Amino acid sequence: MSRKCQLTGKVANNGFSISHSHRRTKRLQHVNLQVKRVWWPQGNRWVKLKLSTKAIKTLELKGLDAMAKEAGINLNLF
Repeated sequence: MSRKCQLTGKVANNGFSISHSHRRTKRLQHVNLQVKRVWWPQGNRWVKLKLSTKAIKTLELKGLDAMAKEAGINLNLF
């Protein structure tokens, strides 16, 4: 599995590490991913997803079904 949020699609960002002398070297800013078990009421079971922390916060507001529908994900496959 890649380093990608399964609901929002967030991936790593390219950036620079800048030293004190202002030399720039390329680096990746990775997404803060967490493996989370989420209760899916319509399927009446737990679903294990790899989510960004921002997605976890949004999940509490919108709900799992609404976010999965926006992302075009079939939760029966997880």
